[in-house]
Amino acid sequence: MSEAPSPSPPAVLPSDATPRPVPAVQGLAPGVIADWLRWGTSELDAASDSARVDAEILLAALLDSERAALRLRHDEAIEAATVLRYASWIERRKLGEPVAYIVGRQGFWTLDLVVDTAVLIPRPDTETLVEWALSLLPAGSSARVLDLGTGSGAIALAVASERPAVSVLATDLSEAALDIARENARRNGVSNLSFACGAWLAALPAEAAPFDLILSNPPYIAEGDIHLAALRYEPRLALTSGIDGLDAIREIVREAPAHLTSGGWLLLEHGHDQGAAVRALLTEAGFGNVETRRDFGGNDRVTGGGKP
Repeated sequence: MSEAPSPSPPAVLPSDATPRPVPAVQGLAPGVIADWLRWGTSELDAASDSARVDAEILLAALLDSERAALRLRHDEAIEAATVLRYASWIERRKLGEPVAYIVGRQGFWTLDLVVDTAVLIPRPDTETLVEWALSLLPAGSSARVLDLGTGSGAIALAVASERPAVSVLATDLSEAALDIARENARRNGVSNLSFACGAWLAALPAEAAPFDLILSNPPYIAEGDIHLAALRYEPRLALTSGIDGLDAIREIVREAPAHLTSGGWLLLEHGHDQGAAVRALLTEAGFGNVETRRDFGGNDRVTGGGKP
């Protein structure tokens, strides 16, 4: 779910989300970590269902600390400049901005990824796709892998980092997204991958050799879905794909066979209620061994099949 417009537009805030001044915080100055965590949690209680976790992640990022380490630092005082930034970040979170965009980072697999509003925030459920991909790539494999709509590079980097002999090509429609993916590759020390800009398989050079495995987490939310309001900070074209959410998946399924080796696999992430539809598309396109795997919550999440 990582194709995005180029350049990606800034997040559009709702009309009532005009940034407000940093709120007055009385009675805590200079304050210690425990005080500020209690304050941050109370401020976020009405805005987040993970208020304590959010408060800890935000403060840990400002203190350049692991979140777990804060428990050993509860009695430490915080500098005034840090307090002001923390109050500002809490305010942004109250307005609905995702924690990952505020701190500019998101963990995925074993990686620490840079993220901003040019890319979707990687979700834990996408690790289901990574696990399946790795099961198709035995240790020492020198397979060619293609990740379509790479966004932050999460899928491509996870696979490339676990299988250093594999060659991974990651594509995206957005140059801004590719810049982030390249930076994430540099930061995580992953070098067995390359990048190409373009829409889905049209990004491939004409002379590109076929791939052994094609992966994608494309946009799959239906236009007009009520859940889009909660995702307003993330790039819309990386989220939605037609009336039923399956337009991108249809295009990938249609075009992928021409770019797969015999016996190569196509794996696609999709919505929790789209498993049957995606299985049908793969079967109609001639793929075999079609199956759907479930995410950590028990929902249909990834469907794949092999080219005969």
